[in-house]
Amino acid sequence: MSSSVSVVEKKDFLKWFLKNYQVKKRECVWLLNYLISDEVLMGNVHFVENAEFCPKALVISTHCVENAPFRFYKHNIITTDPEKSFHDIRLNQDEPIYIQLNFKSKNVSPQFVAVLEENPFLPENMAADKKYSFLAEMVLDESFTRFKRDSILKQIDEALDQNDEETFQNLSKQLNNL
Repeated sequence: MSSSVSVVEKKDFLKWFLKNYQVKKRECVWLLNYLISDEVLMGNVHFVENAEFCPKALVISTHCVENAPFRFYKHNIITTDPEKSFHDIRLNQDEPIYIQLNFKSKNVSPQFVAVLEENPFLPENMAADKKYSFLAEMVLDESFTRFKRDSILKQIDEALDQNDEETFQNLSKQLNNL
């Protein structure tokens, strides 16, 4: 699988990540620095969600989240030992590596979102669930906006009935900001 994210972007992201977050296992810092130091390896790195479905995956967590510190998945084998993953990566440098990083507010981090790729190994039902979840969220957002708009319009009518210009002006600004 070729990546739409460049090696430089991936390296910059990992450097930013290591500078701003503390991982739960210090061996993970060594592992990530090893990846950063090798262009070929970084070409095979893909940042994804739900990495446990990938053939070869690292899941690394920081202190600011409740997730397990480290998991390495290779086919049906799971280990919590970063050294074993290091040896596997070192010996199989041509294999893609899927990395899931668990850290606080990652989904609103522009650095993370810029390198995040779609997980090609998600089961079909999960991909559909995500799509429906996104659509449901859009419907909820639209419903909330309509409700808020209707409520402001009702308050504007009341302010007009009472000749309350200040409230009218404030509510008009709120309506325009919607």
